[in-house]
Amino acid sequence: MAGLPSWAQPPTSPITTAQLISRLVTAIQGLKSLRCEAEARERIGNKAEPDFTKMKITFNPYRVYLKNRKGVEVLYVTGQNNNEAWVYPGAFPYITLSLDPLGTLMRKGQHHTALQAGFGMIADLLNGPDGRADNVYTRSFRYAGDSTAQGRPCHILRSDYPQFRYVAYRAGKNETIASVADRFGCGEYRIAERNSLAIDSKLAEGQVVQVPNAYGRRVIVLVDPKNYLPASVTVYDDRGLYEQYNFLDVVANQPIPLAEFSKGYKGYKL
Repeated sequence: MAGLPSWAQPPTSPITTAQLISRLVTAIQGLKSLRCEAEARERIGNKAEPDFTKMKITFNPYRVYLKNRKGVEVLYVTGQNNNEAWVYPGAFPYITLSLDPLGTLMRKGQHHTALQAGFGMIADLLNGPDGRADNVYTRSFRYAGDSTAQGRPCHILRSDYPQFRYVAYRAGKNETIASVADRFGCGEYRIAERNSLAIDSKLAEGQVVQVPNAYGRRVIVLVDPKNYLPASVTVYDDRGLYEQYNFLDVVANQPIPLAEFSKGYKGYKL
């Protein structure tokens, strides 16, 4: 419109897929700190389990504080507590535990670890398992118009991958569920679930496991055009809804006092 400054002019054309992916990945990788709330639904067994978590994160070094609606609190600070997380279980015996954030106890009934809080999973999907976004799955993401999330306009980034299936994989020497998941870019939880394995299992050389060939059959990411961070992520696989996360009250790159990542911070039960 004539007379308006350039920043106030309406866009002359819709955003392209390449632009949307580039801005999304750049925004995620540029995060120094993050506060938000996450509404989650994760399929555990045959049931989609709901949860709600408040989180505070700094990314370099990595520090994270999580508290869910059941009162469970998790605090992890790189280099402290022997690199274990402090966990207040919010239930009897009401004592703070020190647990391996990658171990079975902390992963029980959860798709992701405390070390994966935030949006890193989305950047990894778009960058591909080898760090190069040039494989068939990452090329399946497309800008698919606009929608709303929590009453705000958002861009839709969508992947449809009907080739999604489980494939037989023969483990090499010193492989783990995590290393196989990294190779396929599929996440660890479904490998453990499909093969009835503990999430931190080591695999015997030559052991054959069933592994998803991609992260999902359909992935829908709603991207906030104000900050180009995800407002919502929904993943479907061969069984239907696998996981969904809605991110609320997102505050990015505003400094978080170090005291809020200390075990004795006021209000924490750690």
